[in-house]
Amino acid sequence: MLGWALTFLIVALIAAALGFGGIAGASAGIAKILFIVFIILFVVAMIARALRGRPPV
Repeated sequence: MLGWALTFLIVALIAAALGFGGIAGASAGIAKILFIVFIILFVVAMIARALRGRPPV
């Protein structure tokens, strides 16, 4: 999922450099959403691992 966020970020940067404002904004928005979802899933996984008795890596 982090790879998809980075892909959309790169698409947004390229689109912004070429002057495609709408595409750049949409890609940046998708990248932000995917990054937030990735962070939330990461935190949930670390909490679940800690509750099972294993320390977080």
